[in-house]
Amino acid sequence: MEILDQLKTKLKIKRIALEIVENHISLDRTVLLGVNDNGYSLATLLRREIKAISDLSVEMARLRMSPATPRTPEPVIESDIKLDGKRIILVDDVANTGRTLFFAFLPILTHLPKGVEVAVLVDRKHKSFPVQADYVGLTLATTMKENIEVRLDKQSYSVHLH
Repeated sequence: MEILDQLKTKLKIKRIALEIVENHISLDRTVLLGVNDNGYSLATLLRREIKAISDLSVEMARLRMSPATPRTPEPVIESDIKLDGKRIILVDDVANTGRTLFFAFLPILTHLPKGVEVAVLVDRKHKSFPVQADYVGLTLATTMKENIEVRLDKQSYSVHLH
């Protein structure tokens, strides 16, 4: 079942970008740290929207990790970007139990950022880990058996519930 079509998904991304600009306009640098491929794709779309509405300096990096086994291999940031003293926004497509985002903090802990926030397109309401999203496109109350699929292809965006 389609939850968000292309237009609604784009509008959610624009709204998240606007909120980020509102909260970061006075900061020197912001880093969007996308978790795996879908998180990085969402971060790319957010950066494009942020650039369209502001002069906010936004850097990007990808964080690679295994959601199924989040400690092995160890999560790694695929970039030489300096994170010390910068505001980091951890970006993922869906926040389920919070486990992936919780373990995504591991490589960030080796730095001294100015602050860390979380942005997700879909936030599910059954957290097992103490992670709360600061920027949310859509909040859904689902069962644990239901699956959320986010598609962020170059020309097609959508959110589906299975």
